[in-house]
Amino acid sequence: MVMVKDLTQITLKDLWKEVKDEDEWWGDINERTVHMVKVILESSLEEELLEFLRASRYQRTEVRKGWRNGSYEKSLYTRYGVIKDLRVPRARESHPSRILPRYQRRCDEVDAMVRDMFLAGVSTRRVGEILLKINGEPISAQTVSRIASSLDTEVHLFLNRPLADDYHYLFFDGISLKAKGTIGVRKRQVLCAYGITITGKKQLISFRQGADESLAKWEAFLRDLYERGLEGKRCQLIITDGCPGLHKALETVYPYVAKQRCWVHKLRNVSNKIRRRDQKECMAGARSIYQAENRSEAVRAYRTWQSHWNALYPKAVDCIEKDLDELLNFLNVPVAHRIKVRTNNVIERAFREVRRRTRPMSCFSNSRSVDRIIFGVIDHLNESWKDKPLTEFTQNT
Repeated sequence: MVMVKDLTQITLKDLWKEVKDEDEWWGDINERTVHMVKVILESSLEEELLEFLRASRYQRTEVRKGWRNGSYEKSLYTRYGVIKDLRVPRARESHPSRILPRYQRRCDEVDAMVRDMFLAGVSTRRVGEILLKINGEPISAQTVSRIASSLDTEVHLFLNRPLADDYHYLFFDGISLKAKGTIGVRKRQVLCAYGITITGKKQLISFRQGADESLAKWEAFLRDLYERGLEGKRCQLIITDGCPGLHKALETVYPYVAKQRCWVHKLRNVSNKIRRRDQKECMAGARSIYQAENRSEAVRAYRTWQSHWNALYPKAVDCIEKDLDELLNFLNVPVAHRIKVRTNNVIERAFREVRRRTRPMSCFSNSRSVDRIIFGVIDHLNESWKDKPLTEFTQNT
């Protein structure tokens, strides 16, 4: 039997027991919120059915379009929590509901939240654990995978949308990922296109998977871009890392656009041909070539560097000499643009975000999952860049 204290016997400690802690307080709010949402949904579904039938309960009118057929109950996963025993009225003749489509168990906002967590790098199992803490109900790993598969439609639309021919500079590169095949794990090359528009906006334009970076794969990718509208009529420079297949494909699809070899990749190749004790001095001389203010000064810097190192490292000198024209094409663009277009670092930074997302995964389950993750990262980056043009390209030069 519970003893009831007299009012004169109640202490401050007893009063504090009546005060709810933070968890209880928020729990009550969540419970009341879910109840209110349930009431609103049920009343809205009832109004929708009345509008469809054009008659209320037991009413006989000439404009009636059908008859009620009881109701059923279902659970609905919402941003506020799980609504249990939601009463859904129905008619004898089926009618599509705009409020709650048939078989829908989760609100679109929940699916969007699950996709965002998945694309951000949260594993399918961890997504369910996080939602359990937030809404009190988990979502299985299989459900997360099914929700992620809904990205396939968005991927298809992205890879087949028309392209505007308003890019001032184009960057092409590929990234290698692992995906499961029929008989084992194989590497997949993801070919990517990045552009800077005439208004200074940066954008990852498109991507395609291939088994390698051969001429055939790159040419198919470039022709797809061309046929979708990216003809390169306003493009001033195309920047690449020196992939042979890519360069041959560019000569076929975009033969009249100047090409720029990436200085970072080129100096990396040069460094591999030099002894460690001479690398610092030799590379400093090589960097002075692209630091020149114009082409003639760059050529003089190259001649000086060549005369000093040709006897010791002829292969290193030849590595720059054979591509010197394409290494200096960036000097023909405005000075403010040069630091951005002499390398393909901008697309490499985007690849770092892809690698960060895929690092927890040993490999992809199939090629479609590769497309989903790449699209998710690209879509996120493009959205974050949308209102942030590069200042170097927006100033008058």
